[in-house]
Amino acid sequence: MNYTYLPSSPYSNYPVIIMTTNPASRKTSNLVTNPNVSLLVHDWVSHRPPTHGRRPSGGSPSPEHRSSLASLLLNLNTSALSSISATIGGAARLVPSGTEEEKYYREQHLENNTFDESATQPFQRENGPVEDGGRSCFVAGEEVRVVSVDIKDVRISDWKGTVRDWEIVPEGNTVNGTQ
Repeated sequence: MNYTYLPSSPYSNYPVIIMTTNPASRKTSNLVTNPNVSLLVHDWVSHRPPTHGRRPSGGSPSPEHRSSLASLLLNLNTSALSSISATIGGAARLVPSGTEEEKYYREQHLENNTFDESATQPFQRENGPVEDGGRSCFVAGEEVRVVSVDIKDVRISDWKGTVRDWEIVPEGNTVNGTQ
């Protein structure tokens, strides 16, 4: 599943994660029935050098682009970044179709998920590769619904068993900087 992390948005007071889904899927039915979601993110290999990028000479690989969600995790707890697991809790909703909000989120999601045509695609349709890397059917297609998840809290645990809970409080809900 492709996602886009937006630290701010004109349509939410919280940081959001944008995803797309098939409107006829079980996932969509579940989100409508119960919008409370938890997204589990592992970062066990963030500082481990990638194995596929090594040069034949044995030199170090070039640094890889870090996803925006990995950047979020980096900013949340850098001391445990080399081996953390994070559970992101929030409220999901289907963004109303045909709205400016949907257009904005879809554009942000497309910009973040530019699929490389030369990349290996393990799941190709029988009639050949998808020319745009699946972009039109997984992100831009009319049969796709945009899902917005307002991030409310994060629980981070490290390999030592240390657990830290973080709650996102919108700026407007504080008095003198405290809740």
